[in-house]
Amino acid sequence: MGTLIRTLLVFFVALTSLGLVTQKVRDQGVTDSEIRIGNLMPYSGPLEDFSHIGMAEAAYFDMINERGGVGGRKIRFMSYDDLSDTSNAMDLTRILVEIDNVLLMFGSFGTPGNLAVRKYLNERQVPQLFVASGDQHLSEPTLYPWTMGWQPSYRDEGRIYANYIQAFYPGKKIVALWQNDRFGRELFKGLEQGLGDVARNIRVDVAYDVADQHLDGHVAILKRSGAEVFVFAGVPENAAKVIRIAAEQNWRPVFILNQMSSSIETVLRPAGTENATGVITAAFLKDASDPAWKDEQGARDWRSFLDKYAKAGGKDDAAAVYGYAAAETLVQVLRQCGNDLSRENVMKQAAALKDYQPAPLLPGIKINTGQDDYRPIEHLRLVQFDGRSWQPIGDVLETAFADTR
Repeated sequence: MGTLIRTLLVFFVALTSLGLVTQKVRDQGVTDSEIRIGNLMPYSGPLEDFSHIGMAEAAYFDMINERGGVGGRKIRFMSYDDLSDTSNAMDLTRILVEIDNVLLMFGSFGTPGNLAVRKYLNERQVPQLFVASGDQHLSEPTLYPWTMGWQPSYRDEGRIYANYIQAFYPGKKIVALWQNDRFGRELFKGLEQGLGDVARNIRVDVAYDVADQHLDGHVAILKRSGAEVFVFAGVPENAAKVIRIAAEQNWRPVFILNQMSSSIETVLRPAGTENATGVITAAFLKDASDPAWKDEQGARDWRSFLDKYAKAGGKDDAAAVYGYAAAETLVQVLRQCGNDLSRENVMKQAAALKDYQPAPLLPGIKINTGQDDYRPIEHLRLVQFDGRSWQPIGDVLETAFADTR
């Protein structure tokens, strides 16, 4: 009898241990049928244009779900409107984590909101993955091991423009018009750092608010400086306006445009392709409205995705490409997790991407991460608009330069 009781006890302990293991590899947000993913987007307010990134990600996940999901589990994408107001980020994130029980936060838009919730998510060990921001402070694994960026940093982008200017336009006078927020400051700081001692060639720089109604006045001031090189950092709507205003004022400097606002469909065509011809940017994604990729966009996956994106109200080609690529990266991480969908393993797999290339990335640009490398995409390629398509400037992929802190 004693032997039987001991045997039953061992069997019971084994079953209990197995249950604990099962619970461990399925943190909250995961069931046999679904994986809950949290996200914040500015679906209304002054940053509403960027809400199309969230729509694109939702469309991608819908496409994946129709094909069986990930490991037999459907992705439930829970995306809330933060009203373009950073002060809403913490409350909405707490709702997603503590009430909606998401496994992780993915792709939330903007620097201030992501910084606001970073400490909370790291203290609770909730992955904050592939944030939609190029702020380098959102990729600091030593300080915040549960937070990982995705796109190239704004500061590195600014450094690349500085290197281009020094290589092709040494000694020329430079002006800059940059959005007065963390994004604009980071890009402008990178420009100054990249120029180094010749940053004195920046004769005038103007910081403006995203809703500024006096862009024509700012452009007039910059023109009067006699500068030959003009660097712009701002949202797509303002980028189109500034290109058009410069042309109306009969000013044709070397025009460098931040990559976030370089879509042919949503920026260059509204500005007038004749006005935008010659514009330079640093890209890492294919432009969906560039005829160079027309054949690739005819692929089954892309057509299926675009159909769902359009039905959801999506109309921004740049957002479509960004959302597709970011969501594809997350799905790759979840697939690498296999049956271990613990938060710990999600971060482990996110930091184990090797030469991974989502379909929308430019040829030669790949994602690589490591335990000490939380910057998935570190390359940008300089391209110039010829009035119809983006043309590479040289054959070399430009990378981030010395990481000056």
